Amino acid sequence: MTEQAAAPVPHHAGPEPMTGAQSLIRSLEAVGADTVFGIPGGAILPAYDPLMDSTRVRHILVRHEQGAGHAATGYAQATGKVGVCMATSGPGATNLVTPLADAYMDSVPVVAITGQVSSKAIGTDAFQEADICGITMPITKHNFLVTDADEIPRVIAEAFHIASTGRPGPVLVDIAKDALQARTVFRWPVEPQLPGYRPVTKPHAKQIREAARLLAAAKRPVLYVGGGVLKAGATAELRILAELTGAPVVTTLMALGAFPDSHDQHLGMPGMHGSVAAVTALQKADLLFALGTRFDDRVTGKLDTFAPYAKVVHADIDPAEIGKNRVADVPIVGDAREIIADLIVAVQQEQAAGQTAGEHRFDYGQWWEQLNAWRKTYPVGYEPAPEGMLSPQQVIERIGQKVGPDAIYAAGVGQHQMWASQFISFEKPATWLNSGGAGTMGYAVPAAMGAKAGCPDAQVWAIDGDGCFQMTNQELVTCALNNIPIKVAIINNGSLGMVRQWQTLFYNQRYSNTVLHDGPDNDGRGPAAGTRIPDFVKLSEAMGCHALRCERPEDLDAVIEKAMSLNDAPVVIDFIVHQDAMVWPMVPAGVSNDEILAARDVRPDFGDEND
Repeated sequence: MTEQAAAPVPHHAGPEPMTGAQSLIRSLEAVGADTVFGIPGGAILPAYDPLMDSTRVRHILVRHEQGAGHAATGYAQATGKVGVCMATSGPGATNLVTPLADAYMDSVPVVAITGQVSSKAIGTDAFQEADICGITMPITKHNFLVTDADEIPRVIAEAFHIASTGRPGPVLVDIAKDALQARTVFRWPVEPQLPGYRPVTKPHAKQIREAARLLAAAKRPVLYVGGGVLKAGATAELRILAELTGAPVVTTLMALGAFPDSHDQHLGMPGMHGSVAAVTALQKADLLFALGTRFDDRVTGKLDTFAPYAKVVHADIDPAEIGKNRVADVPIVGDAREIIADLIVAVQQEQAAGQTAGEHRFDYGQWWEQLNAWRKTYPVGYEPAPEGMLSPQQVIERIGQKVGPDAIYAAGVGQHQMWASQFISFEKPATWLNSGGAGTMGYAVPAAMGAKAGCPDAQVWAIDGDGCFQMTNQELVTCALNNIPIKVAIINNGSLGMVRQWQTLFYNQRYSNTVLHDGPDNDGRGPAAGTRIPDFVKLSEAMGCHALRCERPEDLDAVIEKAMSLNDAPVVIDFIVHQDAMVWPMVPAGVSNDEILAARDVRPDFGDEND
């Protein structure tokens, strides 16, 4: 992630008297912030007065602070710039906790600015006081408490620098109300005071050479690609490296779009709901070439059984990730773009040396025979829906086909998230937004809003579930009032689908508190649309949106096309789908990836380690 370019400060560059609040807005202008999502309140109110006069910072008034945080995240993921959100003290600030945790888990550069009670009242349990710095310490990359107006420019500059460099992440700036009201002198540029913060970006040449040697000698390598490759802007380099070596590529949930899904070397997504080919390739590999990924438990399954025959090259910007879950034979600390660029040169040198010596390096022919056999035998697919009903996978797949790979897709969390990752083809970076690490329901609508605000010319679709949608749908009002015409596809199965799937598989079909409707069950297929509460069409229309409903397969294409044609307001489509569809493949929690289920109660025969 490259640091956000600072914009020239308007008017005077030298010292200028003003309030702390004016200094805050001028500082945001100076670091290049163009959009802020937030809600005013008592402690932050002084900042909203000069914000009204800014011609360079657009404020979008959200309906809930959680929406502001997720919108800032969606903006950052789609644009590559730092997302900004703002809230008042106490409950306003604590409503940002979930999106900050979400951004922290997924390494998203966000700066959250919160008001705080006056400095003399801090610690007295004053009205709307909360120790938001203490609360968010474990879920922010860094945070600041500002009680001196003179410190505001420096802190804002440092916050944006920290958020956007090294391993990106959220930074919180908590500013006491009296600091916002006090008189100060604005000075820019500022001198950052971060002596202990020097992220390593350039990899060690010896480690690069050793990694290239391992790749040349391997017989069953896998390029295991994580979200760090996207954040480093290294997708072009990744493709060059992959094609140069001929090695298979798997992209994690957070890395979809880093390598084209349609590329012949792409095996798909690994993990709990990854493709059989991707999961099995990692299990049978003799070398894992991990780039910008953290060996998450949803990828590894039972950790001590993960990739048991593989040596590991682990490259990451964050040295704390290397060796955290899996010991690395060759650790490489640095920026993924610089690492891959250096690897390309080292691989070319290995290839030239092999030709000179008459050696068969980078020979993966037998490996590809096995990989292609797994791909052919266990393709990602789905069972057809009951007669006359919509399959959720079919709906999502058709949206992807008709909308195309240039759109931005934001998914909620649950079955629909996994189906979107499986059945939409991601060909380009920054086109897939989701909550990977935290798994935050309610992420999709506000994240799509933020993405559309940052990329107004892109078509932005939120793929949401009926459970997720009911958590943050109020931000559709924000979209309607601010000319942010996103599209929302509600995959409506009348239940908390992923939890229901687990209850089906592991709890003897005892569906405790997963039904979201009050209508008749219709033989397990979910209720008719007219019996569902709420009626999403009426609800969406009340929030200023176009609203459509689709219940029959024969109407699917026409409804999607209708949604695509409406661009003067947000569009919500209520897709009524059958509730018994499940996400396959699946690795049950806590077991080895060797136990992957390709379909209900069916497990592929993986053979022995020499296959």
